[in-house]
Amino acid sequence: MTARARDVDDPRRQFLIALLTAGAYMLGRPPDAAAGLLGTVPRPLPPGRSVHTHSGGVRVNGRPVDVGTLIHASDVVETDAGGKLVFVVGKDAFLLRGQSRLELIAAGAEQFAVGTLRLATGRLLSVFGRTAHRVETVTATIGIRGTGLYVDSEPDRTYVCTCYGTTEIAAVGDPQSSEIIKASHHDAPRYVLASGSSGKRIEAAPFKDHTDEELELLEALVGRTTPFRLPGDAYGRPRRNTY
Repeated sequence: MTARARDVDDPRRQFLIALLTAGAYMLGRPPDAAAGLLGTVPRPLPPGRSVHTHSGGVRVNGRPVDVGTLIHASDVVETDAGGKLVFVVGKDAFLLRGQSRLELIAAGAEQFAVGTLRLATGRLLSVFGRTAHRVETVTATIGIRGTGLYVDSEPDRTYVCTCYGTTEIAAVGDPQSSEIIKASHHDAPRYVLASGSSGKRIEAAPFKDHTDEELELLEALVGRTTPFRLPGDAYGRPRRNTY
């Protein structure tokens, strides 16, 4: 599938989202069925664990990942085509899709406190704790605090969806192209372009390629849940009401 082909969601994904919005999908299902879309109801990972699930080719600092791999805030994570990794570092949780390269940079001396994430290529869904973070791609910088965020990094543009919370987005090399996004539920996806007129390198974009169920999973792995509720939600975690 080409990068541009990802602009249009799989019709089955669109249909599932519509059903979940209406609540119809949950009729006759047990209360943990929403979690069941991604497996059993998750619990926060215990101390000493970073990896929730992995599939396909996944490496941390060049070494193949396994369930015992401990990921620090200064590691490099890579996935092959078809690879996927769901993992936790400190109070932050991530889903890294295939053909991605992610460099983590620590915030100070704490080995499990991520400050900056450099997504050279690929797709990353993240949920963050209350401390400040920064995401960098080839074309964009994104300042965040306590936010759900999806980023797809391509050579000529970056897709950014502020799933909830507040972000400050800017185009690399064009400080005039910047925008503060305040979102409650995927309200304002954006493309950040590598080139274009000054002040006009940020454009509206469609919602694509990530789900509320994936966000619920990530938040549950760090003992939280999303600020919105899914039909049949049975995670039982403290619900985020501030970002």
